Amino acid sequence: MNNHKKMKGIILAGGNATRLYPNTSQISKQMLPIYNVPMIFYPLNILIKAGIKDILVIVSPAHSGRFTNLLEPMFRDVGVRILSTVQEVPGGIAEAFILGEGFIGNDNATLILGDNIFEDAETIANAIKNFKSGGHIFVKEVSDPERFGVATVNKSGIVTAIAEKPEKPESNLAVTGAYIYDNKVVETANNIKPSNRGELEITDINNVYLQKGELKMSKINGEWLDAGTPDAYLDACILAKEKKLYEKFDSLILKAVEIGREKFKTQAKKMLK
Repeated sequence: MNNHKKMKGIILAGGNATRLYPNTSQISKQMLPIYNVPMIFYPLNILIKAGIKDILVIVSPAHSGRFTNLLEPMFRDVGVRILSTVQEVPGGIAEAFILGEGFIGNDNATLILGDNIFEDAETIANAIKNFKSGGHIFVKEVSDPERFGVATVNKSGIVTAIAEKPEKPESNLAVTGAYIYDNKVVETANNIKPSNRGELEITDINNVYLQKGELKMSKINGEWLDAGTPDAYLDACILAKEKKLYEKFDSLILKAVEIGREKFKTQAKKMLK
């Protein structure tokens, strides 16, 4: 049984974000602001809402120091430990569990993509809190499922198949960028083979759990955005403002930001003297 195991969090924030160039020429996409806080605060919020206090951020080589300098001291003050590790070359979502193997140790792990913005943070956070074993994915009905991993479910709402970017999707349920797994995910990630595009696919991990009858699914409500294009990035900023997402953040995030703001003010005053 894995229900005694601790849950650790991973945010995948690597890649070069060329679709957002030149905005990403000097800064990581996940450090760009979504309305009033950096993009990475949105997946951080879900993990912290779920009670996770150990979080690993996987970053590209050019930006590793910026994440550590901002996040580690800010969240240390509220009891959240944030570490970072480098993904030298993007090798697929599933590679996160290989890069994070030492961090995960004997524990379970939740992975959230650093550019995914979920209006419905509660459904994911609650699933993390109640997780016991196996795998758990989150799906959203979309109009263009061929762009995503697609889940097929039976009349009982049980996942029967997952296909990666199928030409003829069997459903409109896109698999979103949040995943919960027990500790077996580390071994699974080390055993899967790269796909035709040379990446370790998260769909392959999900299918291993599915074949064992250990994959659960939840539908999420509200908007879900992959803020990786200029239009989607703008939509995410508008969503965050209009739905006041920041005001719904976990109190620890709000406290960390306030502590950081006061320190920033103090440093600014010292520089002016």
